[in-house]
Amino acid sequence: MGREVKVVRWGEVGTPVVFFPTAAGDAEECERFLLVDALGPLLEEGVIKLYSVDSVPGMVWLKEDNSTPTATKAQAGFDAFVEHELVPMIARDCGADDPKKLDIIATGCSIGAYNALAAICRHPDLFQSAICMSGTYELSKFIDGDMDEAWYFASPLHFVPNMKEDHPMLKKLRERHILLSHGTGRWEDPAESWAVARVLGAKGIPNHVDEWGDEWDHDWPTWRRMLPSYLRSRLVD
Repeated sequence: MGREVKVVRWGEVGTPVVFFPTAAGDAEECERFLLVDALGPLLEEGVIKLYSVDSVPGMVWLKEDNSTPTATKAQAGFDAFVEHELVPMIARDCGADDPKKLDIIATGCSIGAYNALAAICRHPDLFQSAICMSGTYELSKFIDGDMDEAWYFASPLHFVPNMKEDHPMLKKLRERHILLSHGTGRWEDPAESWAVARVLGAKGIPNHVDEWGDEWDHDWPTWRRMLPSYLRSRLVD
């Protein structure tokens, strides 16, 4: 991507979990907003090994240039970084000789939920599941200009419906699971989750929308409650 990208890790053993920050958040955002503290018991028990990475595309869109093709080039570069640098680095850190055997969980909130969704939809061979919280999935809210090829292939809302039945990635996606959660409080947009669920469901991709109540806003207190609960339910209970 023509720049350094920071990756931070918490924990020594356990299932690798990749956290994608909010819009222009950096790799340490989840620690500043106390999500790492909320995940502390799972880290201490050796259930998870948490990785977080700079949200480079969001930094470009919100701080540098949000027009096509610059914005979409940044997203395409980030996807290549995830596939060719981030996941292999996690494999080395976990002592695995094959990244495809790691069963990495992708997660994130707000635009980070979009990045988690994009990661598993584009690379279901590298990610076993995704936990997408309070997601913003329609990139036109951030990108200015007409959709180009990079934007199309970055957007699950657009490329997933057109995947052919014999596409190997669709077959693999049908073996995965995507959780779409949101509150119904301030700043939340439940329609975003349901739009994704309809796209995934139409292609036979396992997914579930988990809607929380009006007291749960599009904010860190909600995500601090959601993520530990989902991870414990999936990996321990």
